[in-house]
Amino acid sequence: MGQNNIRNVYILSGPAGVGKSTTSKELVKKLSNSAYLSGDYISHMHINGREKPWESEHEHSLIWNNILHLTRNFINHGCDVVIDYVTFPNDARWLSENIKELNAVVKYVVLWVDQGTLLKRDNGRIEEHRMGKRCMILFDEFTNSGLDHKHFLNTSELTLKENDYIINKIVNDTKFCLEFNNSVH
Repeated sequence: MGQNNIRNVYILSGPAGVGKSTTSKELVKKLSNSAYLSGDYISHMHINGREKPWESEHEHSLIWNNILHLTRNFINHGCDVVIDYVTFPNDARWLSENIKELNAVVKYVVLWVDQGTLLKRDNGRIEEHRMGKRCMILFDEFTNSGLDHKHFLNTSELTLKENDYIINKIVNDTKFCLEFNNSVH
């Protein structure tokens, strides 16, 4: 497969309220042939019998298998893929391992802010979209996950006006590449 045929998969993660959706939607607009996968939308496709994915291994597995199959399909059709979802390192590595024969470069980026900024951003959302305590629970889970800090992209001091800088960093900084696919870039 030639260099021009290599597809990129961008996994944008982080605690609820950190800016994953805003950044993901802007990133997908900047890519020439791309697909946007919202893990939340995929999660909510399961209507009757749905469980909270952070409490149910079965639900968690269903969501990630759906993300995997959609990602594979878009890559096979020549698209770059942007995945917007709370993704921990083991899920990012699992996805990368399960698409490695497609020669896609997987970039795993955990958007990060300090606790005060996270709470301020969450409180700035309309009430029905606020995550409240869930923001801090996820903040703690990421902090304690053993995640290699090279995957963190701290946006505490950045505003929406600097989204182009953030997107440029995500697209061009190879530190975000997962090791399974380092041989392709």
